[in-house]
Amino acid sequence: MSRTHHYSNTIEWSGNAGSGTSDYRAYQRSHTIHIEGKPDILASADAPFRGDVTRHNPEDLFVASIATCHMLWYLHFCADAGIIVTAYSDNPLGTLTQDDTGAGKFTEVVLHPKVLIENMEQSELAAELHHKAHQFCFMANSVNFEVAIQPEILPSLG
Repeated sequence: MSRTHHYSNTIEWSGNAGSGTSDYRAYQRSHTIHIEGKPDILASADAPFRGDVTRHNPEDLFVASIATCHMLWYLHFCADAGIIVTAYSDNPLGTLTQDDTGAGKFTEVVLHPKVLIENMEQSELAAELHHKAHQFCFMANSVNFEVAIQPEILPSLG
């Protein structure tokens, strides 16, 4: 049975510094992402693209969405397998490559999940479940490059 889900938001540019886009340097890249019923996200371009470093940028949000989607599937599969995860963190790294025209694309995202589990006898299965999570991850399935996963499974600290 196929299911379709729709996602909508409103993007509102707030960077008109008085003369609109009269010049590449004349406007700010600031904008707000509105999603009904949720806190607004203050966003901008990344610093190399004349953005405000105090705001979220599309590139950071893109990499975070891949890492977060993977984590949520992974936790789901661990719960189903009886693996008790007590902590999970990740430090994903995305690589964006630009050509001479300025156009670019992400060429790689590497996830570095650090997972603490109660029973280290389950560490092999815990590591394997990263592959299953990757197969189910909506975001990883939506990109045209490989998402690599370099997990670390450690015992719980308590």
